[in-house]
Amino acid sequence: MSERPSRPTLSDVAREAGVGESTVSRVLRNAGSISAGARARVEAAVARLDYVPNRIAGMLASEGSSLVAIIVPSLSNNVFPKVLAGADHAIEAAGFQSVVGVSDYDLDREERLIRAVLSWRPAGIVIAGLEHTAHAAGMLRNCGVRVAEVMDIDGAGVDIVVGFSSRAVGRASARHLIERGYRRIGYVGHDVERDTRAKKRLEGFSLALAEQGMRLADREIVPVLSSVEAGRACLANLLTRSADLDAVYFSNDDMALGGYFHCLSQGIGVPQRLALFGFNGLDIGRAMPQALSTIKTERFLIGERAAGLVMSGAAPCVVDVGFKLIEGATA
Repeated sequence: MSERPSRPTLSDVAREAGVGESTVSRVLRNAGSISAGARARVEAAVARLDYVPNRIAGMLASEGSSLVAIIVPSLSNNVFPKVLAGADHAIEAAGFQSVVGVSDYDLDREERLIRAVLSWRPAGIVIAGLEHTAHAAGMLRNCGVRVAEVMDIDGAGVDIVVGFSSRAVGRASARHLIERGYRRIGYVGHDVERDTRAKKRLEGFSLALAEQGMRLADREIVPVLSSVEAGRACLANLLTRSADLDAVYFSNDDMALGGYFHCLSQGIGVPQRLALFGFNGLDIGRAMPQALSTIKTERFLIGERAAGLVMSGAAPCVVDVGFKLIEGATA
């Protein structure tokens, strides 16, 4: 990772647009009379430079912001709240405060959140994932504050990266099932186009199968976010088509828990008749009548380590915290 460039200034935007700085300021504040042509040139320059206006330039001229922004895709289960808890622990210990945004796995919404939080010049940013829109990535590279991308190391980061390999998780999950003699393996998942880390896990899983001359026997992927209800309905649909499956890999523990409920309701023996394997190592998986076979990720540690590196001003780096396979009782 190379040295980070300086962030674009209002002067840079004015020069790019061929107007005065006062014109740029009025366009950004939507104040005063501006010609349509000048406004269009300024807006185009802002987009090209990934410029973020400083809303608090005067207010914080003599002291830095005490805020650290955390942007995550979801708070609907215990995955990202654990990341938040870890990050907030490190942020508070450093004497700062966290502010949280939720993107709902929508990259355009994430871009708007990034633009909004950067306009307040936070002391740092912790954000989930490595995939962003082009403008969002540009803003993160040029914002002038430290950025930590978390929960994934399969790709290039803009600064600090803390997480684990989603593809390695998929490969480890497949090897576990193959080693236990399962051969007719299906997949149940949520929207892998929005959740890029789930997509990478599926890619790793499929590659591990291919190395053994195998492939997924069938799959059921729904264009919605993960939930217990979706997992239950998806497994029912999958087994209607492919009743001879002997194992199912789920995109995460929420979906796997729903699949387990379907098996209970239909008298399907787990794992004697059908093995189930999840991802995340949620607490509820251990509390099931049969502990869920899954992959445990160190989410609190990821958040804490990422925020700590941001607060300490560490050099750009990639930190792989790894993961742990939980054998459980369902596979």
